[in-house]
Amino acid sequence: MTDENSLIDRIIAGEQQLYAELINRHKGYAFTIALKILQNRPEAEEAAQDAFIKAFQNLAKFNREAKFSTWLYRIAFNTAISYKRKSKNIFQSIDDVQIGQRQEGEGNVEHDDKKRFIEQALSRLSDADRLAVNLFYLQEFSLEEIADITGMQANTVKVRVHRARQRLAEELKSILQKEALTL
Repeated sequence: MTDENSLIDRIIAGEQQLYAELINRHKGYAFTIALKILQNRPEAEEAAQDAFIKAFQNLAKFNREAKFSTWLYRIAFNTAISYKRKSKNIFQSIDDVQIGQRQEGEGNVEHDDKKRFIEQALSRLSDADRLAVNLFYLQEFSLEEIADITGMQANTVKVRVHRARQRLAEELKSILQKEALTL
């Protein structure tokens, strides 16, 4: 954290080219947050880029008591939400459709099925629930960090994660029952 703070001090002092180092450290997850909200790769890339621009423009206002990553992810979250509000029609680009060959190994098919069912269940959750599950379980953020990113109270985040996990379980049961009927 002190390494990032000294890097931020140098950027503010005029070594603006060092901002690329901060971008490289955090670009992956800023993009992931935007993608989880927008569900569109080009829009998510643009939102993440805008978030980095906003962070750069407001770097002098960064409160050193918080982690830089939490502050940045909050900006990425808010930017993606703004993009989502602006977009009225969501079309899936033909470029986003992936057609691949599957290996027919028993374990690979089972793994692919599990992944598909989980993704299908996650897609049925609200944006806020999907993000809460992703941040807590997949990215392993603490409740306090998620609260900082989303602007919610830590207790609210705890309840949201709990309820989202319950909804996810219900959706999985529903999907798997329907799948079992088609076999």
